[in-house]
Amino acid sequence: MNAIAQAIATRRSVYALNRELPLPPGEIVATIEHALRHAPSPFNSQSTRLLVLFGAEHEKLWDMTADALRAVVPAEAFAPTAEKIAGFRAAAGTVLFFEDHNVIKGLQERFPSYADTFPGSADQAGAMLQYALWTAFATQHIGANLQHYNPVIDQAVAEQWQIPASWTLRAQLVFGGIAAPAADKQFAPVEGRFKVHGL
Repeated sequence: MNAIAQAIATRRSVYALNRELPLPPGEIVATIEHALRHAPSPFNSQSTRLLVLFGAEHEKLWDMTADALRAVVPAEAFAPTAEKIAGFRAAAGTVLFFEDHNVIKGLQERFPSYADTFPGSADQAGAMLQYALWTAFATQHIGANLQHYNPVIDQAVAEQWQIPASWTLRAQLVFGGIAAPAADKQFAPVEGRFKVHGL
């Protein structure tokens, strides 16, 4: 198995995270910048934006998330949610992914025949960046899991970190040291999900 195939297999949703990172924060930031620079995007539009939070700023995000969820989850059902959020808070950091709608609007104006497709293709570009970074973290023995607490936390995040109005939150990649490995993965049969013609 080549290195890329091995990296794909190594990437998992790791939920038992701690703050004992195998690399210094500066090297982690460099990994994030590298993924951001090299991930593909439609017409090389590069519409994805990132906010990286470490330490107290990361904790603040998950405290805000708990507060936002407390307002919408019934009190009698909140305990599992609180436990889950505490697990994210125990990690070392979070990468928040946004799409800049000014860039998407610019593409729509330049290429009106494809205007309806650009929001979806921007989301696909953002997802490729999420996957690229998540996989890069896995090769560096950094655990991660991807969350989607948008739009519940959008306003609080925008106000706290002065996010431009044109940025829309799409996902949160929680990362940290691996306190316990991911559980065994179940694989659905490939039959019915995979077709080949003309081989």
